[in-house]
Amino acid sequence: MQSSTPAGRAGRPRSAAADTAILAATRAALVDLGWSKLTLGDVATRAGVAKTTLYRRWAGKNELVVDAVAELFDELELPDRGSLAADIEGVVLQFAAILARPEARSGLMAVVAESTRDDALRERIRTSIVERQKRLVLEGRARAQARGELPPENDAAEAARTADLIFDVVAGAVVHRTLVSARAADEEWVRGLTQVLLWGLAGVGGEPADNGDGGDGGGVDPGGGAGAEAAAPR
Repeated sequence: MQSSTPAGRAGRPRSAAADTAILAATRAALVDLGWSKLTLGDVATRAGVAKTTLYRRWAGKNELVVDAVAELFDELELPDRGSLAADIEGVVLQFAAILARPEARSGLMAVVAESTRDDALRERIRTSIVERQKRLVLEGRARAQARGELPPENDAAEAARTADLIFDVVAGAVVHRTLVSARAADEEWVRGLTQVLLWGLAGVGGEPADNGDGGDGGGVDPGGGAGAEAAAPR
């Protein structure tokens, strides 16, 4: 089955307040009813809008849930905690906390499963969630380069490829840990993931950096360097 969402429909302008209410109602329904029992009629009742209002905005339940979950991930912010290691830990802990929420967990797992047989839905997940959140990678890399923690990347194509890879490694690891393995992405685990990622980033600029024992490997210090103190969650 292929889903489709019209690029635009004629009629009255969309109400931002209605959109907000509908997406919030969708998340509430996910918590109360779960994916399988959630219906557009129930969402409309909770949001205080007509069912036709939902159908003017979304082709069906799949697309609605993608947008409801995507709005949760828009809450993510990259903190400035003084070092690349600390910044990564801060945003990964935020990501794990969102995935621990029942509405995010059930909604994301359901639409990913549905997308295996729905190309349009898969593309909506990519554009609404994946591409929007790559901003965190780009912002973090630019900040680290400004601090001198990462070398500049002059090849635009290679820089884009690296950004994609970083996002895939972080998102894939956290989703697998929390949703597939059903284990906590706690502070200790996040620190370990950050160290693995920093070793990989150190390789972008040359030899891997020394792990805080006094050697000079250049590039990112996986041990946290001068910003190690900032790596402790606050």
